[in-house]
Amino acid sequence: MPDPQRQRLMDAPAVERTLARMAHEIVEQAGGTASLALVGIHRRGVHLASRLAAAIREERGVSVPTGTLDITLYRDDLMAIGPRPVVGPSSLPEGGIDERVVVIVDDVLYTGRTVRAALDELADFGRPRRTLLCVLVDRGGRELPIQPDIAGETVQVPAGGRVEVLVPELDGELGVEVRGAGEG
Repeated sequence: MPDPQRQRLMDAPAVERTLARMAHEIVEQAGGTASLALVGIHRRGVHLASRLAAAIREERGVSVPTGTLDITLYRDDLMAIGPRPVVGPSSLPEGGIDERVVVIVDDVLYTGRTVRAALDELADFGRPRRTLLCVLVDRGGRELPIQPDIAGETVQVPAGGRVEVLVPELDGELGVEVRGAGEG
């Protein structure tokens, strides 16, 4: 019996089609691949950035450098998460980020606070020529004036609901679910 609190927004083929479209949009907005770099936000943004890089490689025959950001120490709620936060590694794309078009990749855009932290951390590493924001799902509910340049899906989620992006590397499957959408 299906869980009434879980609604499948995208299955694996839908996510793959969406990522292919997003990869095309990234290249268009970046003006090509010459100075392009993708940086995924831990955790799921890293896996999505890797999939986007693979889609660009498949479409254009070019390998785009990728990197990762762990924004833990840049969070504005760091004191609320405890005295010993678990901090993962951040790694820049090969060649750094100066004078590049850097695309920050995340799974879900909600309040904008994660992206703000990512922008702060990125600024500590260098000065990109341009920074774009790419998210698989924009669920609205912003607390900061941050908008995606590229969004795979835009959905409205009721208060208390959550959007969960599933990636095979962490969840054993690829998809997007909305949880708690049955309330109200």
